[in-house]
Amino acid sequence: MKNLKEFDEFLYKGAVEKRTPNEPRARDLIIESDKTFKSVMEIVGKIGVNDTNANTIIKESYDAVMGLIRAKMLLKGFISSGIGAHEAEISYMRELNFSEGDVQFANQLRYFRNGIMYYGKRFDKEYAEKVFEFLKKIRVKLNRDKI
Repeated sequence: MKNLKEFDEFLYKGAVEKRTPNEPRARDLIIESDKTFKSVMEIVGKIGVNDTNANTIIKESYDAVMGLIRAKMLLKGFISSGIGAHEAEISYMRELNFSEGDVQFANQLRYFRNGIMYYGKRFDKEYAEKVFEFLKKIRVKLNRDKI
């Protein structure tokens, strides 16, 4: 996995564009992220985390985090698309004053989720539990300034 570029570099290369802030779309992403989070909470609460549902928890947790990051970007008038869009969104976490450790964990999660989606990579209960704990922690900070 390569080093994550700075957010300004994604702007310069065109993976991120500056536009008018889009509060309605941001609100929709927040609502969807909240639903996804509740779904993950239900799975963990009723079934628990196990090797069978590990990939589901990882993918859904990633989606919940990314929805909130995208919402934050939209509120500031940023939109990402094309090659490097997901990396740009992770890089935006630095603009939101997340620790470099959190940014790197999110980038690793992005990379592993891609492996699940496109290469059939499988993860175990232990990694899924780490991702779930990360989701809960990151979500608190991302939700501080909800619209």
